[in-house]
Amino acid sequence: MRLLKQLVAVAAVAYIGSLGVHAVQGNTILTLLLGLSTAVLLVFVYAWVVRWSERRAPVEVAAKGAAAATGRGVLIGVGMFAAVIVNIAFLGGYRIDGLGSAAGAVALLGVMAAAAVSEELIFRGILFRIVEERAGTWMALVLTGLLFGLMHLFNQNASLWGAIAVAIEAGGMLAAAYAATRTLWVPIGLHLGWNFAAAGIFSTEVSGNGATSGLLNGVMSGPALLTGGEFGPEASPYAVVFGLLLTIVFMWLARRRGNLVPRRRGTRADATATLSQ
Repeated sequence: MRLLKQLVAVAAVAYIGSLGVHAVQGNTILTLLLGLSTAVLLVFVYAWVVRWSERRAPVEVAAKGAAAATGRGVLIGVGMFAAVIVNIAFLGGYRIDGLGSAAGAVALLGVMAAAAVSEELIFRGILFRIVEERAGTWMALVLTGLLFGLMHLFNQNASLWGAIAVAIEAGGMLAAAYAATRTLWVPIGLHLGWNFAAAGIFSTEVSGNGATSGLLNGVMSGPALLTGGEFGPEASPYAVVFGLLLTIVFMWLARRRGNLVPRRRGTRADATATLSQ
């Protein structure tokens, strides 16, 4: 039952926090503070419920080295999204039409921090980690990656291709980042860096959640196959390719460091049984 206990605890805080953040949107400072507070509270709740349900120290969210690991993840996420945008712009699919809104970018930092932390704790900290114990690293990466992609089908401008793209580029990459480092801080930072670069810097859509107003007044144009259309650049082939490349790099690191977990032998229903716990 530990999977259910952990999911309920973290999801409850994430839901209440998201209600609060949306309630104060329009107020830059309150949105930032409430978003960051939700992110911090989520980590504390996750650590508490892991200690309670597993009787162990939650080393994956240990305070030591957290800032540096998160920073590395943020740099990777921002750099990856910038590479995607540069390639789209090279073919005429993106242009900068002046400056955007600094206040909007600040507010988006709070929103994206809460979203990145909640999704990483749920999908990598709970689902991936527990499924991996029985099904092994590769199967856990595939299963949780698919779930992560399917979750995005409920977004405002969702599309089947967008969900598939997210499953491939982000679901796999973020799980691989955790497998390589065995800390949640790197995938949290990577997730935050990617989302903030998309919304808070380049002002593009993020996973079909609608238009954003960040530091730059960005304009997308051209075929949806190139730009990702209403779903945003995450549905661009460039994002899928770069995400796959990072997944390969992280899994190579995980293998080199001896972090890959083999599938337990005994039953073919291990993964299904784990998800039903």
